[in-house]
Amino acid sequence: MDAFLARPLTARIATVGPTVRPVWFLWEEGAFWTLTGPWSRLQRHVLADPRVALVVDECDLTSGLVRQVIARGRAELLPFDVPRGRRKLSRYLGPDEGRWDARFIRYLHEDPERSGARWLRLRPERLTAQDLSFQAEPGPEVEGSPA
Repeated sequence: MDAFLARPLTARIATVGPTVRPVWFLWEEGAFWTLTGPWSRLQRHVLADPRVALVVDECDLTSGLVRQVIARGRAELLPFDVPRGRRKLSRYLGPDEGRWDARFIRYLHEDPERSGARWLRLRPERLTAQDLSFQAEPGPEVEGSPA
């Protein structure tokens, strides 16, 4: 599971409401870490009710690879720290910060008190990992597909 969660996959997090949104995450110290702040409704939803669910999955119908991790629990908002932010962003954008979009670099260099950047940390109360993979069979040709 740790190797799966170390990949730069997109998670979807759901808050009470329900509201579901895609997020980049970091899996460290037995918790999911995602960036939030006043620019996102995610922070407001968690302040109102910290119960969340999060899913990370992949589904490749060509190979038959289907895996998922589902986490549920109470999220907490914590101060943003640059080293963790750099690890998270490098995982998705690569190690060369010079190639990153300016908005991502800002997270690392702006004062988090001024920007309002916070970590949302989910230490799962329930965590389920499943491998639902199957043996992929060559499918019928689809009209218009290359032969």
